[in-house]
Amino acid sequence: MLNFTLNVVPIQVQLEFFLRIFLAAVIGGAIGYERKNRLKEAGVRTHLIVSLGSALMMIISKYGFSDLDNVAGYRIDPSRVAAQIVSGIGFLGTGMIFIRKQTVSGLTTAAGVWATAGVGMAIGAGMYFIGVISAGVIIVLQVLLRKRHDIFRIPMAETIELRVINRPDVLKNLRDVFYEKNIEIVNVKVEKINEMTIEVDLLVKIPHNFRADEIMLMFDNLDYILSVEL
Repeated sequence: MLNFTLNVVPIQVQLEFFLRIFLAAVIGGAIGYERKNRLKEAGVRTHLIVSLGSALMMIISKYGFSDLDNVAGYRIDPSRVAAQIVSGIGFLGTGMIFIRKQTVSGLTTAAGVWATAGVGMAIGAGMYFIGVISAGVIIVLQVLLRKRHDIFRIPMAETIELRVINRPDVLKNLRDVFYEKNIEIVNVKVEKINEMTIEVDLLVKIPHNFRADEIMLMFDNLDYILSVEL
């Protein structure tokens, strides 16, 4: 039979733990606020709870089993609880990733939630400076990289669903429209709706200096276009 003395954590120490959890919640909420402003899947509440929960689990992992440290024949591995945070957040992030046709969305949000868990773990471990600085870097990068700076010159992928009149030259005409705007067609899928109508799904690569909302204007004067969906 194992004999050990119950270790009651002093109130001063518990107040320190509360400060860590509170700080983690505030920082997680700040990261989530930036995501919510971008109308992303995970917002303030999700990031706040992830960061708070990670800090709580980290505290439990480090200090929750201290009364068993000196028990003979009893081995403690405090890293096990913390390790499960990483894998658990992985499952949460999976639910934020969506694939619509050939476009993947939610990856950045899932990665942000995963990083927010790391921030919560750092603060829960008492690494305030690392946690706060990391959160600041996450927010700054999210804000800066969402803007299309010329220095990066990264083309943007877009899925376009067109319903057009079924006639022999329609695909060639569509190709010419995109060619004039220097938009590369990556993939085409054509489905016949009825004798008069076909549906054309396009995956296109938009140049860095081309705004996605300009796509709608490309089809304004084309009489064979019945509908456009982005």
